Amino acid sequence: VDVFQAWCGPCKTVVDLFRKLRNEVGSDLLHFAVAEVDSIDALEKYRGKCEPVFLFYAGGDLVAVVRGANAPLLQKTILEQL
Repeated sequence: VDVFQAWCGPCKTVVDLFRKLRNEVGSDLLHFAVAEVDSIDALEKYRGKCEPVFLFYAGGDLVAVVRGANAPLLQKTILEQL
């Protein structure tokens, strides 16, 4: 989940990375979503941050968090979690 604030929008450059990985690993294993922190109370602790935050869930549980648009770290985290 790409957690973002309305004033900066979701991280568009990372969307391409997710698309590439989804094509490589299969669409059933990897799902990408965006969530605006100002409209979701459960994400309140991420408000006021100037960097994107990526939350990784498996089986409904939060399993990893990556702060910042660090493509190599995001790719590594995705592949480890899969």
